[in-house]
Amino acid sequence: MTQRIESTTMTKPRLFPLLAVSAAALLSGCSMIPAYQRPAAPVSSSFPSYASTAPATAAPSATPPAAVANAAPAASVAWQDFFADAKLKRLIELALANNRDLRVAVLNIEQARAQYQIKRADQLPTVNGVLNGSRAPNSDGSMTSSYNVGLTATAYELDFFGRVSSLKETALNQYLATEEARKSAQISLIAAVANSYLSLLADDELLAITRQTLATREESVKLSKLRFDNGVASELDYRAAQSLLEAARVANAQQQRQRALDENALTLLVGQPLAGELPAADASALTQTRWLADVPAGLPSDLLTNRPDIRQAEQLLLAANANIGAARAAFFPKIALTVGAGSASGHLSGLLKSGSWGWTLAPQLLLPIFDAGRNSANLDSAKVGRDMAVAQYEKAIQTAFREVADALASRTTLVEQLNASQAQADAEAARFKLSDLRYRNGVASQLDLLDAQRSLFAAQQAVVQTRLAQLQSQVGLYKTLGGGWKE
Repeated sequence: MTQRIESTTMTKPRLFPLLAVSAAALLSGCSMIPAYQRPAAPVSSSFPSYASTAPATAAPSATPPAAVANAAPAASVAWQDFFADAKLKRLIELALANNRDLRVAVLNIEQARAQYQIKRADQLPTVNGVLNGSRAPNSDGSMTSSYNVGLTATAYELDFFGRVSSLKETALNQYLATEEARKSAQISLIAAVANSYLSLLADDELLAITRQTLATREESVKLSKLRFDNGVASELDYRAAQSLLEAARVANAQQQRQRALDENALTLLVGQPLAGELPAADASALTQTRWLADVPAGLPSDLLTNRPDIRQAEQLLLAANANIGAARAAFFPKIALTVGAGSASGHLSGLLKSGSWGWTLAPQLLLPIFDAGRNSANLDSAKVGRDMAVAQYEKAIQTAFREVADALASRTTLVEQLNASQAQADAEAARFKLSDLRYRNGVASQLDLLDAQRSLFAAQQAVVQTRLAQLQSQVGLYKTLGGGWKE
């Protein structure tokens, strides 16, 4: 509301002491935000130890425990150094530039920054230029004119009890939380692109195995048909071979569909068509040595500084804590100040003449007396919100601890599983070779040969799937330890 500025004999220089007093009163405001203490981490002081029971022989992509222990922490390893494949690095770069979820996370930061700037601006008065003019008739038929021009600061709250500053702190912590959310989104995006890329490579390898098996079974059906037509084998043997051939065709169609789905998922993550960005089909791509760098687990306390989602939860806890300060301050008087300074005259031509300058001061004190318990309810709500934020912060720590523990368990056991799967596949390959030789020489039945084919195909698929799981577990460990968010 604009106050009318009346003419006065007070000169302009006396406005400055008034402003100085107001500034001193502003700076004397206190804060009612409770003292913050970081809650204790509700997890063990160390991660579980998963001792390996596997023989000394390790998979080509495995790294000795000593090397892992001496490696750099995950949070200090940039994703460009963690991933070795050039195609994968290119896809991650494209995803960071084009992924819409990450773009929304960045825009959320901009929105939260604007909200913080709004709350921060509330700590300073808003000064507006005012030009008013009015004409009104008198009872005697004459007209009265009034004109004024000047500057006004309307309803500026003197923050004696820290209500405005508490709201500013809330907005600041919410802004910082969105920044941490963006880092979490980047970590998740990088891991998702890497896992999808590895899945595509596994799809290519499984397709190659399936096509090789399909060719072998087609040859087996031809041989069975020839033996059946010549009365050497029964129709049962022929139909069994035909059934295995159709099963291979089913598997081939499934693998083609799965590859298409995985490629579509990767396209969505990258945010643009993948023409020319995917590697050529390679039946042995996953067997490359040193696909990924190894990182040590460190201590659970490291997660508090390395995991953006935990830092995000703590910033939200700080915001909820600051809300309590604003709710407490609502119980105390609210002092608002409206100040104006300028020139007033009954004639438009006299606005800038000597003696027309003046000022107005209109303080207002609002003391809550009866509000039907509204302020108490707001304070209770703020305290409950703080308690909820504490629980969410502790849950974030527990979730991070569980994710790291799962990744460590996977890293240990999947190496053992991969070794065993590879040994089983080698044994089944030897068994199939011997069964085929025995069958062609009439020593073994066709059922033995077909069983060997079936077992070899399953063992080869298991090797690829286990190798994929092992590589993805390394990506998962890097992600859960907070790696991948550095610019």
